[in-house]
Amino acid sequence: MKLYEHESKKVFEIHGIPIPKQYGVVHSVNEVETLDLKFPVMAKAAVLIGGRGKAGGIKKANSLKEAKDITAKLLKLRIKEYPVETVFFEEALEERGACYVGVTTDPKTFNNMLVVSASGGVEIEEVSRMRPEAIMRWEIVNNDRVLQNSIIEEVVSLISQEIQFSSKQKEVFSSIIDNVYRTYQDIDAKLCEINPVLITPETVIAVDAKIVLDDNGLYRQSKLLDSLGITSRRHDIAEPTPNEKKAINHGFPYVDLLPLITSKEKDTLYVGLVPGGAGYGIFSIDEVVNIGNEFFEEKIVPINFMDSGGGPPQNQVAQMFHILMDYPLTDIIITSRFGGISSCDIFIRGLIQALRERYRNNQHIVPVYGRMVGTDLPSAKNYLEKAKKETPEALQSMHIEVGNEKIMADIIKEGIKRGLEIKKEVSA
Repeated sequence: MKLYEHESKKVFEIHGIPIPKQYGVVHSVNEVETLDLKFPVMAKAAVLIGGRGKAGGIKKANSLKEAKDITAKLLKLRIKEYPVETVFFEEALEERGACYVGVTTDPKTFNNMLVVSASGGVEIEEVSRMRPEAIMRWEIVNNDRVLQNSIIEEVVSLISQEIQFSSKQKEVFSSIIDNVYRTYQDIDAKLCEINPVLITPETVIAVDAKIVLDDNGLYRQSKLLDSLGITSRRHDIAEPTPNEKKAINHGFPYVDLLPLITSKEKDTLYVGLVPGGAGYGIFSIDEVVNIGNEFFEEKIVPINFMDSGGGPPQNQVAQMFHILMDYPLTDIIITSRFGGISSCDIFIRGLIQALRERYRNNQHIVPVYGRMVGTDLPSAKNYLEKAKKETPEALQSMHIEVGNEKIMADIIKEGIKRGLEIKKEVSA
């Protein structure tokens, strides 16, 4: 889970890492006047993705009028398709030099890794690609809770060959390296990064901050999350989309695969997915694309990931279908229940509940194609047959195969074919 820069800086400050003076966070232009700004200041867009500087998301303001004008522009900005909803202010500092310090996990060995470079203030990935020799790494093989002094001294010595430090600056830089690693260990982080560590005329300071928490360790970090005002698990890339927020509220995993601003194209079929477990959810995404490429000239696009495994209750199943039917992009829904833990009976009751509610409330109904096999299949079959007789109009867009006679690939193919036919009929 990623933290915003201003949240990461609060964590760094608690752990003894020097940061610029923080003036506060705003969500509208009018709020700027409530801050006690001492100019010049830096106005920064608060987003959970990189590339803010290149996208114009970081600006210097020399007056209140300029700060308000910049805030107005930033709040209208989109960075990599994500809207800026928050701007924060901090003091502007004079730069004499910059470097990079980060701690992460080596994906091959799972050992902790200290990464340092004298090339700070630019994307470290670009430095690694263009000048790999500029990146220095130290692997911490024993998962030590603190860095050895010998490593810190070696880092400072090597960086000092390219950046001139005063004795005081060396001392501060040493403490930053030490405390970034301590922070990483204390908060169950996957990444703690400062880019750049800025060398000013007087000191050394973290003018940027990036923290990614390990989701598996969040249960140990309740005090930290409370101190930051974080009350729910945050999306990996940015704030949850409206669909993702609904799914969080109803207690099941869901991810939108397309940007929020996506508009429907005439020659594209947008397929919503309510598969079984997470593994089959990933497989379904690939299968829809593969079948689309092999059998259809039109573009076939899966629009979401969802995990409906683990035995969700009936109301939760209903909400899975409501989310996709409320989503304007959805043309058809492909679903399946390969019941091991999860009950086919509860699944079909949840789907039918959603369709009946939407029919009764005159809400948009999307065609559903799928199959169910496994646990509680006899009772599910009986309920399905009875429901079709009781409310045929509400269920006329539901096409569920019972048993193994038809493979899922054929059902997906059938659903896509009918979805394209409906789309052509509507546009004709």
